[in-house]
Amino acid sequence: MARDYYGLLGVSRNANDAEIKRAYRKLARELHPDINPDEGERFKEISTAYEVLSDPEKRRVVDLGGDPLASAGAGAGFAGFGGLGDVFEAFFGGGGGARGPVGRVRPGADSLLRMRLTLAECATGVTRQVTVDTAVLCDLCQGKGTHGNSTPVTCDICGGRGEVQSVQRSLLGQIMTSRPCPTCGGVGEVIPDPCHRCGGDGRVRARRDISVKIPAGVADGMRVRLAAQGEVGPGGGPAGDLYVEVHEQPHEYLIRDGEDLHCTITVPMVDAALGASVTIDGLLGDVSEIVIAPGTQPGAVVTLRGHGMPRLRSDARGDLHAHIEVTVPAKLDAHTRELFNQVKSRSGEQPAVKSTRAAAQPSGGGGLFSRLRETFTGR
Repeated sequence: MARDYYGLLGVSRNANDAEIKRAYRKLARELHPDINPDEGERFKEISTAYEVLSDPEKRRVVDLGGDPLASAGAGAGFAGFGGLGDVFEAFFGGGGGARGPVGRVRPGADSLLRMRLTLAECATGVTRQVTVDTAVLCDLCQGKGTHGNSTPVTCDICGGRGEVQSVQRSLLGQIMTSRPCPTCGGVGEVIPDPCHRCGGDGRVRARRDISVKIPAGVADGMRVRLAAQGEVGPGGGPAGDLYVEVHEQPHEYLIRDGEDLHCTITVPMVDAALGASVTIDGLLGDVSEIVIAPGTQPGAVVTLRGHGMPRLRSDARGDLHAHIEVTVPAKLDAHTRELFNQVKSRSGEQPAVKSTRAAAQPSGGGGLFSRLRETFTGR
């Protein structure tokens, strides 16, 4: 089967040369062995993918369904065609079993674990012990898959090729096709005396306790990678990676927007007019004081710099935005009504319709009607 070179670089099959080069450079910076020593194999894979897709002739072979780097032989460019490749092999020759046996020792799969965290835990970071059910190296045979001093032997069915051939009739005549050997599973060898614990697989299922350190500032959907903590591969192959995906739980009164936090403060109209202050508990054990200035209007926003979420891998923090919601009493007793009447008579203010001309003045920054006019007229 042809390798997915487009998938290795994370680009679509319609990507142009510039997009392919940009994707490769981005991945190369992340996976270069000097920066990420554990990603040597992936760095080789993306380098190979870029080499293929940047070559017009090799890319043409990929787009036709083949693999330009497949084993040599007649019709090698059509190795990834499956049935069509078999047609070419049947009519024009080409060694059967050119694909060769798959290795008995193969890398293990990556694993994904989801972890629910509160907003405070995302802010402070947390270390947790998690239990995972995964494949680990067989401690009896140490991954060899054999019992005692026994060793694997060549498969009698496929002769070590890892695949068997069969002849099928079609409209084009007799066609020879190849498929993985059902006896050895495509490995090319069998274990006559397998390990009593793992049955020859070189690995067993087990539960492990792993310590996971979540850094401060993580957000919902982010993944923390634990290298070589995934499943051990067949034949005791190298373990894959374990990814821990963060699922952030909603907070009681704080809403997160990136590194900023938002909350709503309800303020009685008297306090909005005279001024007041409100304290809220911060996520890092601190206390934030929201000062309501005298004459604060409904919809005003009070911003406290550096009181938001910590930035990932940084000492800086975002901001806290308090949205002011002024509440008006629905019922008044006689004494309170008299006091309000006194305030009203002293203020001299009366309800009025706001002038559209005043709202449209440029010096005022543009009011509602001017903004609507600009929207519909395009001016």
